[in-house]
Amino acid sequence: MAIIRPFKALRPHPHSASKVASVPYDVVNTSEARENAKDFPNSFLRITRSEIDFPDDQNPYDEKIYKHAKENLDRIKKEAPLIEEEVPSFYLYRLIMDGRSQIGITATFAVDDYDNNVILKHEKTRKEKEDDRTNHIVTTEAQTGVVFLTYKGIDAVNKVVNNVTESEAPIYDFTSSDGIQHTVWIMPQQFNELIINEIKNSKNLYIADGHHRAASASRACGVKKNRNSSHNGSEEYNYFIAVLFPAEQLKILPYYRVVKDLNGRAKEDFLNEISEKFSVEVSDEKEPTSKNKFGMYLDGIWYKLSARDSVIASNSLSNSVSEKLDVSILQNFLLNPILGIDDPRTNKRIDFVGGIRGTTELERLVNSGKFAVAFSLLPVSVNDLMNISDAGEIMPPKSTWFEPKLRDGLLTHLI
Repeated sequence: MAIIRPFKALRPHPHSASKVASVPYDVVNTSEARENAKDFPNSFLRITRSEIDFPDDQNPYDEKIYKHAKENLDRIKKEAPLIEEEVPSFYLYRLIMDGRSQIGITATFAVDDYDNNVILKHEKTRKEKEDDRTNHIVTTEAQTGVVFLTYKGIDAVNKVVNNVTESEAPIYDFTSSDGIQHTVWIMPQQFNELIINEIKNSKNLYIADGHHRAASASRACGVKKNRNSSHNGSEEYNYFIAVLFPAEQLKILPYYRVVKDLNGRAKEDFLNEISEKFSVEVSDEKEPTSKNKFGMYLDGIWYKLSARDSVIASNSLSNSVSEKLDVSILQNFLLNPILGIDDPRTNKRIDFVGGIRGTTELERLVNSGKFAVAFSLLPVSVNDLMNISDAGEIMPPKSTWFEPKLRDGLLTHLI
């Protein structure tokens, strides 16, 4: 049984919402964050990526960076201003991209449910990234990054959501610079009990995106608990902020791979070796349209790779759900044995490109000479994500890219 709870959001005044809201902290590097925020003194990036106020050579994980984030939060509270809700509430957050709409419930969820796998995961997390956000949460005493959860939609909940969005005026409604429309409503209190009970009785909740945010909220809870001699379990740090979207509304984009070199092989030798496991043909198709097929860009030419029957038969014998994914086939039969990418999480010769950038970005990277070869893949499905989570397995790294992205700063959870 999952716990979902209304909370008193810290949120910007409506007139400043579009200037406060920022892209998620982890989709931009420091220089990109600095560029994004340069004309916006109250951009939430000054809290989530507070190193942008320091010189380039500043260590972004220094203690003073987290203290500066707290100072910026206090300043922006006054200047934007930011409002703390008087009554705990649920919020509806709608995103519209290219005419496609998805609406989620923003709430807080129990850290215990995360720790005890009531909320299921599909990714491993990296300690250094956890350390960063844990320090950020503990120092600012705020969860500034929202976790993206999903579940199999419930008719009663969908009916309430539709009712509220059709009958209530939103508190925010603006289009961000990337063309995404962001609309937020406060849910009337009369629906709280229904939402709590329906989610409690739902089978499973899943992390779609934001594993590091959830893991860091759990670790921050442990820190706060150890420092609180009067801990009783009701404190705000026992919960983390997330938006819960019905799975049927979501769209996952592919995550492409680019590799810096051919692992010492000449082009023809590389193609010959690939052909043992994949049929290789020059093609105008830059992206695959069915499973077990891949696009490859090499030396200015696009190729279509199709896994041979022997590969498909070998893979079908595995009891692992994740091993049957195209991303696993590419890793196990090409990237690792031929290109020497043993661990894509740590190998410095591989990089990843979100599907939102398109295959033109793959061409640009290879044509620039920085990378030798690029691969396009069919996106993982939401059902794949759920099945892997249900099986207690882990997806290969960089398997899913969700669009559109939630904005940081519209709804913050103070702990």
